[in-house]
Amino acid sequence: MGQNFNIRIAAALIDDDAGRLLLVRKTGPQFFMQPGGKIEEGESALAALQRELREEIGLSLDDDHFRYLGRFRATAANEPGHLVEAEIFHLRVEHSPEIGSEIEEAMWVNDSEAAAMPLAPLTRDHILALLEDGPRKDADSTNATVLLEQRYPKRPRGTIDSYLEERRAEVRG
Repeated sequence: MGQNFNIRIAAALIDDDAGRLLLVRKTGPQFFMQPGGKIEEGESALAALQRELREEIGLSLDDDHFRYLGRFRATAANEPGHLVEAEIFHLRVEHSPEIGSEIEEAMWVNDSEAAAMPLAPLTRDHILALLEDGPRKDADSTNATVLLEQRYPKRPRGTIDSYLEERRAEVRG
């Protein structure tokens, strides 16, 4: 059976000043992933993400805390035969997750710990790549580099920032 249906979601790449990544595991499935969830009819991606973060990990933040990273597609972790089309946002925050709706576990991990865990395809194929050295050449992202170039001024280098600088250099060069 082929992959035939897109599920629109919004998800957050959340890291902290120590370079750790926040991952969650929903109740039931074995895969760890970013906090977030389905975008409801008439809801913006950012509004959906803010709602999901409140429900899943007890995190409430204003719009200006979020940086849009792009749209990515991957095989759905929990719905065979489906694809997720994810609007990914970045935020850097110190937060002790309060496990809520649909979440079994939430944990802060470093890159090597994350790589050893059972990860949802979106996390494995795109999110970890954003943390390491940018999306794979075959990654399906929609204008993420152009959007980043237009929207975000140069900042001190960090886990996400070094990736952004490399991508900007590719666009210019």
